[in-house]
Amino acid sequence: MLGSWFMETRRSLLLVLVSFLAFAAPDVTTGVTYSSRLIHRFSDEARLLRVPRNDGVVRWPERKNLEYYELLVNSDFQRQKMKLGSKYNLVFPSQGSKTTSFGNDFGWLHYTWIDIGTPNVSFLVALDVGSDLLWVPCDCVQCAPLSASYYSSLDRDLSEYRPSGSSSSRHIACSHQLCESSPNCKSSKQQCPYTIDYYTENTSSSGLLVEDILHLASIGDHTVNTSVQASVIIGCGMKQSGGYLDGVAPDGLMGLGPGETSVPSVLAKVGLICNSFSMCFDEEDSGRIYFGDKGPPTQQSTHFLPSDGKYETYIVGVESCCFGNSCLKQTGFSAVVDSGTSFTFLPNAVYDRIAKEFDRRINATITSYPGYPWKYCYKSSSQELPKVPHLKLMFPLNNSFVVFNPVFMVYGIQGVSGFCLAIQPMEGDVGTIGQNFMTGYRMVFDREQMKLGWSTSNCQDLADGKRMSLSPDGTPVNPLPTNEQQSTPGGHAVAPAEAGRAPPSKPSAAAPTRPRQFIYLQMLPLLVLLHVVVSSFPLDTGSTTHG
Repeated sequence: MLGSWFMETRRSLLLVLVSFLAFAAPDVTTGVTYSSRLIHRFSDEARLLRVPRNDGVVRWPERKNLEYYELLVNSDFQRQKMKLGSKYNLVFPSQGSKTTSFGNDFGWLHYTWIDIGTPNVSFLVALDVGSDLLWVPCDCVQCAPLSASYYSSLDRDLSEYRPSGSSSSRHIACSHQLCESSPNCKSSKQQCPYTIDYYTENTSSSGLLVEDILHLASIGDHTVNTSVQASVIIGCGMKQSGGYLDGVAPDGLMGLGPGETSVPSVLAKVGLICNSFSMCFDEEDSGRIYFGDKGPPTQQSTHFLPSDGKYETYIVGVESCCFGNSCLKQTGFSAVVDSGTSFTFLPNAVYDRIAKEFDRRINATITSYPGYPWKYCYKSSSQELPKVPHLKLMFPLNNSFVVFNPVFMVYGIQGVSGFCLAIQPMEGDVGTIGQNFMTGYRMVFDREQMKLGWSTSNCQDLADGKRMSLSPDGTPVNPLPTNEQQSTPGGHAVAPAEAGRAPPSKPSAAAPTRPRQFIYLQMLPLLVLLHVVVSSFPLDTGSTTHG
């Protein structure tokens, strides 16, 4: 009887306390009031907060005029598209997702064929994550040779774009929100000019901006390849200079950076894909490109770092560099991840430590090869390379990026004659992780989560599951050039150009997330009271004691 009374009393008290907590909790939460001031996106206060563009000018619509309402409506459309999600899982150039390196002839970059305009015209464009604009030779004043006979790797002529020959081409006026050269225009109706000065010395492209159709294809969950057309911003490249006249990107370049004019940005903005893309580089000088690819769930990743508070290019922070399980001291650095740079550049101090440790571990005779830019080169006594130590880059949260083959093989008349550590020193504290370090990886540039993902891959075709075709004998399609090949046009290894590179300032780490559950601390006395009451009564274990 007494035990039964205890249990009934316990249940009653529990019911009272739970009911009290249920009614008290709303009072606690409503007791804390948060307030914020709403500012209209085109108010004078918001204008003061707007970050100026590269030219220092803040474009701002005059209230209640036509441009003002057009921008509001356009913003609403974009928000609706974001809510609905992306239309396609993966999108790629209409001629296929395959990318190819033509080796020494074209500066060791990866290229893909794209189709532009109506009727469509094909262009072989270099792929560069270090810049934003897609430009092609157009109404040429000063362009690279386009005849296939000028290049040993081509079997067809390259193309020149003519906006007047495309029924879908439209001029971009200086009043357009993406025209960065508008302060230099004489009138708002004038066609927008552009000039891009690339990182490589005296290398640039200039001309006029147009809008035209980029022809793409897609794959879905239950569909075959579907034709996709997207309006993109294109640079009508009338005048090129430097490396663009000497074998690098003679038929144009597709910028894949985070800027608003880049192809991935445009495709994501109109809702065709999620804001991410991937590039894959295999050992056979081929690869893949997919827009909308978020990568496999098993990939490793690290967050991009802003430079001066802005994400103008893809910068990551390396915590240390290791050979095997041995990590070198003071080898942390920040680096731009750039497929438009053939080889990797490291800050001087980091380079010295890595190069000396590599030299200590390699069992080969050091030498030099005239015309090659690398300091640490070695002779090879046979057709096979000696065992090369793997270089490992360590990122936060123990994520690691293994460079399986950090060397560049040197070929002579009779085959392999040696190899070089394919890293160069540079001034400043921001290095460049070039294309050679990405070989064997599927690199994912996730601009929604602002992170870089990577996973080992043989670059299979995600559209049909087939692996890309390799060379018949398994040897590299484009080995290093012999002395004879080096004398041909464009026959020297040219470090590719970069655009939109962030200034070499130290990137800032992202701010940590602050927990929001602190409000429930005010309920702590009630929870303590509940604990005391419950623990004061014996638990009913279901057993019966007989006296």
